[in-house]
Amino acid sequence: MEYNCAVDTRSFYIHWPFCPYRCHFCPFVAISGQDHLMGQYHKALMKEIITFAQKTAPLGPLETIYLGGGTPSTWPNELLLDMFGILRDTFDLSKISEITLEANPGTVQKEQLAVWKEAGITRLSIGVQSLDDEVLRKLNRHQKVSDVYQLINWAQHEFDALSVDLIIGLPGIEEAQWKSMIHEVVQWPVNHISMYFLSIHENTPLYTRLVKNELTLPPEDPIVDLYYWTVEAFAKAGLEQYEISSFARAGFQAQHNQVYWERKPYKGFGIGSCSFDGQRRLQNIKNVMHYMKLLEEGKDIEASSELLTPEQIRLEKVMLGLRRMKGLVISDVLHDMTDQERNRFMYNMQEFEIEGLVKQSGGILYLNKSVVAVENEVALRLLQ
Repeated sequence: MEYNCAVDTRSFYIHWPFCPYRCHFCPFVAISGQDHLMGQYHKALMKEIITFAQKTAPLGPLETIYLGGGTPSTWPNELLLDMFGILRDTFDLSKISEITLEANPGTVQKEQLAVWKEAGITRLSIGVQSLDDEVLRKLNRHQKVSDVYQLINWAQHEFDALSVDLIIGLPGIEEAQWKSMIHEVVQWPVNHISMYFLSIHENTPLYTRLVKNELTLPPEDPIVDLYYWTVEAFAKAGLEQYEISSFARAGFQAQHNQVYWERKPYKGFGIGSCSFDGQRRLQNIKNVMHYMKLLEEGKDIEASSELLTPEQIRLEKVMLGLRRMKGLVISDVLHDMTDQERNRFMYNMQEFEIEGLVKQSGGILYLNKSVVAVENEVALRLLQ
């Protein structure tokens, strides 16, 4: 079941899987030690993009492009410029509002920044995660605090939009150390911060160490308290929360991420990349050798596709709506419910208001800030 090329697609995700090392917490489609495949992969990726263009009626102007990974900051300059040349020749980029590239400290040369800007990139998302060299070393993340400072210093002179990623709940980070880092980070010349709870994914070295009792995670309650403290610290520094994990200065909210949260169509390219056409979620194969071979042979590279049920769509709307500070439009989830489902949802919502979990105003349902850390649980219970 292929992506519906007739839908109004305004956003692309492009996956660069190559990494100089593999972080022990990383669940993403990434490969290390295979840099000799970069040229061949790039060729296959361009074929996928061009083939998609040939299948679609002329698309309207693209609005956002996100280059994720992997480690896109390892993308060779000549290949990156070639890709943007192909994108400009193939699609309308006249209305682009945001092109983001993920960059990891320690993988960037200063001259790359000018190349990225020349290519059209407008925003960098920098993977900081922590400012403790030893903690990162134990997670097999080969970057130094000095690399972070250097990249921030270089990038501020080339890009107006700078975002940094932080992970809360890393083993080995004490409360005082985290707070000290936050006091420092809010003074950096960045206008967006993404703060994620540490997630333990199966089939990662971090999961294996946890199962073998070689690793102890910090208790959950203090981490949740620290999350709320951090939200307040960001607000005091002018970084307003607009989604559970996202904080921005005025005018610097991530445009591409909002495509996901608003369930707008987007097309993904590259191994393991996901697409959504409004009704289906699709994913490309994850094996780089198979990906390149199939594209060379003109064959399908889709690994899975799922036509969403009304119940799945409803759950997505509730979860994504409650994640954002702008809230959930209640009528969006009521209009296609049966009378029984509608009555149950309204009853649950009223009970949650009494419990202090949610509040509603003007047809909008908001998650109370005191429970944003358990948003998924609230969303699931609302639809029970």
